[in-house]
Amino acid sequence: MNDDVRNIVLGLIATALSGGFGWFARTYLWRRNLRRKQVFFGLPTGSDCLFVVNRQMGGKESSVHRNDAFALLEISALIKDCGANVQIVTHDEARQGFGERAEFCVGGPASNTRTVAHLASMLPGVRVNMDSQEHEDRGAIQVGGEAYRWVRDRVEFVLLARLAGGEGGRPVFLLSGQTAVSNQAAARYLARNHKQLARKFGTDAFCLILKVVNSQAYGPDVTELAADVTRAALTPAAAAA
Repeated sequence: MNDDVRNIVLGLIATALSGGFGWFARTYLWRRNLRRKQVFFGLPTGSDCLFVVNRQMGGKESSVHRNDAFALLEISALIKDCGANVQIVTHDEARQGFGERAEFCVGGPASNTRTVAHLASMLPGVRVNMDSQEHEDRGAIQVGGEAYRWVRDRVEFVLLARLAGGEGGRPVFLLSGQTAVSNQAAARYLARNHKQLARKFGTDAFCLILKVVNSQAYGPDVTELAADVTRAALTPAAAAA
């Protein structure tokens, strides 16, 4: 074997080793990121999860607002990435406990009775004004001594929470917004920021208030963190007072 042939052979071997190492590293990182995502969402491969949809405000009992349907699509992509299966039920048909499988519950208490139950049992420090008459506190989310008020066409707020599961330990993700656009904004925020949330909170419960700015112009895209209200939300309001 002359020097030219030997150099070619060594080059091919080096290329194969480099390619193999690169493939192994990419596969390892992909699998690690997938495992972390599955743990955070409580969605191991082949598992089942529940998606609870609300009803459209002012619409028929079985109707779903377009933006709430978009929220479903945002979260469905996460579920598919984890290799899990989703069952979609309306809020008035979800008469079952929590913890045996992961759950995504979308909509404020005025449009989702399942949200009412979750707020009462797992977020006792949160109050939502559900008055039907127009006034400045209508729809306001009250927690930790602060009131996050909805200003039509200017500011909307949405509560995004990861709640500890019951028997079985699977989490409940609650997206309780003042409007359908804010529900979609929370779903998009969760999809974009789940890695950061997992690094900060791990598998612990958390409760965040997100602010949606000028949805008339920007839709659900301009969303910012207004406050981390985890401690106040998990503490009964009477005890906090």
